[in-house]
Amino acid sequence: MERIQRAAGAVVGSAAGDALGGPFEFGPHGAFSARFPAPGDGGEMCGGGGWDPGEATDDTQMAVLVAQSLLERGGLDLPDIFARFQRWAASEPKDIGLQTEDVLTNGMPWDLAAATHFQVNQRAAGNGSLMRASTSAVYFAAAGQEATMNAARRIAALTHGDRATWEGTAIFHELIRVTFEEVDPLTALPDILALVHPDHRGRYATVLAPDWHPDQATEFNGAVWPCLGSAVWALRTTHSFEDAIRAAIDLGGDTDTVAAVTGGLAGARYGLDAIPAHWTQPLHVPLPGFDGRALRLADLLHLAYCLGRST
Repeated sequence: MERIQRAAGAVVGSAAGDALGGPFEFGPHGAFSARFPAPGDGGEMCGGGGWDPGEATDDTQMAVLVAQSLLERGGLDLPDIFARFQRWAASEPKDIGLQTEDVLTNGMPWDLAAATHFQVNQRAAGNGSLMRASTSAVYFAAAGQEATMNAARRIAALTHGDRATWEGTAIFHELIRVTFEEVDPLTALPDILALVHPDHRGRYATVLAPDWHPDQATEFNGAVWPCLGSAVWALRTTHSFEDAIRAAIDLGGDTDTVAAVTGGLAGARYGLDAIPAHWTQPLHVPLPGFDGRALRLADLLHLAYCLGRST
């Protein structure tokens, strides 16, 4: 498969998972399949919970802001990404994580805001940096293992002071990179775990183990460990993009983010053509704070092409 197909699959797949999962957030197990029991029938981009049909949530909105910064600045410009996040947060988006909102509005500079929040609260292991990582994972894939994992950590640290979130985002970046190299990401997991900071390796080894199930999670899947573990579980236990997304949303809880992370991984694995057209056509990504602009499928495909052309 051409790498650009995988790049587009990762970006569009993450957005599709996000938009599909948003209306089911904090709902019960099995809610998606209960409403849509037959795969392929359509209608799944149903909207609800404050979201229009096909509307992506803050997960994809922040991923797009990261992508635009990387492309417009020609690489990683952390103050620029943070400034874009601040502009977005100040515009009162429909949804924003409590921790992310505090970091972006506490008045501290870009290199101190997240660290200060963590020092005060001692809690910052949410999935809010993992949820937005699809675009940066595509962009840095060509740079190699060390570069992509380090970039993930640095972008995550803009809003999350707990190193656990840095390591989870780095694992996601590397899973995307090896998939682009035609390597099965599941078989690559042991080698990837060896690159995780020793203080956090054990916890990730637990949730990424072949016999782990989301029911074994010790935290809500809004935390970074079970979120990533659930996405990898969905990838491991299914055989198509659609089935992976269905499995992810049916877990309940933080469905938009678990499905966004799953969609990034499954999109990279199966490619753009594996994503149902009736899921991609209604997609749209509002960008509050940026002149009322909203990205549609064609815009996301162009973005993915620009991000992935160096790969």
